[in-house]
Amino acid sequence: MGEGLGHWLYKAWSSAKGMGTGWHMPSRCAICRQWPAEPVCETCITRFAHPVPRCSTCALPVPEGVLRCGACIQSPPPLTRCLSAVDYAWPWRDLVARFKFRQQPGWDRQLAWLMRSATGAEDALHDADGVLPMPLSRERLAERGYNQSWLLARRLAPDKADPHLLLRIRHTPAQRTLPRSGRLANLQGAFAVNPLRAGEVRGRRLLLVDDVMTSGASLHTAAQVLLQAGATQVIALVLARTGLGEDDNSHADGI
Repeated sequence: MGEGLGHWLYKAWSSAKGMGTGWHMPSRCAICRQWPAEPVCETCITRFAHPVPRCSTCALPVPEGVLRCGACIQSPPPLTRCLSAVDYAWPWRDLVARFKFRQQPGWDRQLAWLMRSATGAEDALHDADGVLPMPLSRERLAERGYNQSWLLARRLAPDKADPHLLLRIRHTPAQRTLPRSGRLANLQGAFAVNPLRAGEVRGRRLLLVDDVMTSGASLHTAAQVLLQAGATQVIALVLARTGLGEDDNSHADGI
């Protein structure tokens, strides 16, 4: 599976060259610095993006054959499923930082292809009635210049991606110093369904897209809003998942 996945992703990433992303492809692999290479070479994809068993509702790694982790069994999250392509660790941590914080939005095509490699991602995208990026507040959008989740969503599902159905209506302080309970409280009232389009949520299967899942507070709060508005199910698809007990300050939920 590893070699096949690496070769498939490598071909997909190679096909992105010169397709109008507004980004000049580097001549070295961003990870191993091999020359010449695509943005990430086939060897590195095979080595660092191999699939691992994950909890079906929080995407934390679990032993082979385990469907859900103990925490999700005890307190089921509002997500029907949660899918992640990779762990939030080197080298993906560095590439996410380039994409998100260093004004390199051209990574969207390559990272979206990586997200498609997550187990179940293709089926989830196919079955979804709508694909919604996690929205940013106006303040955060002005600070960053773009919503990285929207860039990923439109690459994943150009005919289904919709940045205006789920709204961020309240700017919240950075969550990096807060425990999960504090983050959930911090996010109360932060999301809402566009009131002029509420009928487009009822009875629909929706998929949320985000770059990194840390505690899950943002995704869970958004999912609850959509379910309360009548969505039949909400699935989350993220690029990377932090490990249990890990909390990278620069990518805490809501950042």
